[in-house]
Amino acid sequence: MSTPRFENGIGAFADRYEGFLLDQWGVIHDGRRALPEALAALVELKRRNKRLVVLSNSGRRAALNQRRLVEMGLNVAMFDAVVTSGEAAWGLLKHRTQRGFRDLGRRCVLFTIGGDRGVLDGLGIEVVEQPEDADFLFNTGLEIPPRTLDDYRQVLERAAERRLPMVCSNPDRVAPSQGRLITAPGTVAAMYEQMGCAVLYVGKPHTPIYGACLDALEGIKPAEIVAVGDSVEHDVRGANGVGIDACFVTGGIHQDEFPPDASPAEREGRLADLCQRFNARPRWVIPRLVW
Repeated sequence: MSTPRFENGIGAFADRYEGFLLDQWGVIHDGRRALPEALAALVELKRRNKRLVVLSNSGRRAALNQRRLVEMGLNVAMFDAVVTSGEAAWGLLKHRTQRGFRDLGRRCVLFTIGGDRGVLDGLGIEVVEQPEDADFLFNTGLEIPPRTLDDYRQVLERAAERRLPMVCSNPDRVAPSQGRLITAPGTVAAMYEQMGCAVLYVGKPHTPIYGACLDALEGIKPAEIVAVGDSVEHDVRGANGVGIDACFVTGGIHQDEFPPDASPAEREGRLADLCQRFNARPRWVIPRLVW
């Protein structure tokens, strides 16, 4: 695998590729608004007739995610597709053909944001409040605050007594939001695994989520596609797993490890540590999604 190259922006290598898989949080928006420099870079990519797909570990359905992107100031018409792990999880729960999903049952404790139950529309699944009444846990989003990680732990401990399986439609452990990192569903899922319980993850870096992306980029060879994201664990490892190049954005969830005043040797050393930790390696490294 090639040695990662540090560049100042995506313009340094954009013309090598025809298709771009773009992470959301920390790359094109901060959870509240589109990042202006990222928006300008996307406009330039479209001007060059590049094909763009948003690939997000958002636990929400794709349609809701598109509406949120519009609210943040993005023109979703520029994207060939918006693929979310929440949409993929919905499909797996709908069809129940994949191993682990066939026998989940029809009652769940739902972890979600703002009362969003769209993740269950049309599935015939009942939401219950107590683990004692549930067949499985469905972990799509966390509300921290007002809830705390300990609040979730208490629910998990009760569910663990019955060895209920969990579906986690957002494997991310943290997410950047308005300049800080917030706890994401993957943290609760990892906590549940540590209790000895089974978790069915849907999303990056797991290979199935990439199928819809590659379908949307039909006609483009894998060598002509690059995945852009801020997580070595999820974005880079996922891209490596399906044989496409990865571009690591250091200014997202790993921003504290790559401060602007870090020397080239410090940046290379920290990247090497991340690559070893997650057994993944990007082709390119940029500080932010800028041209």
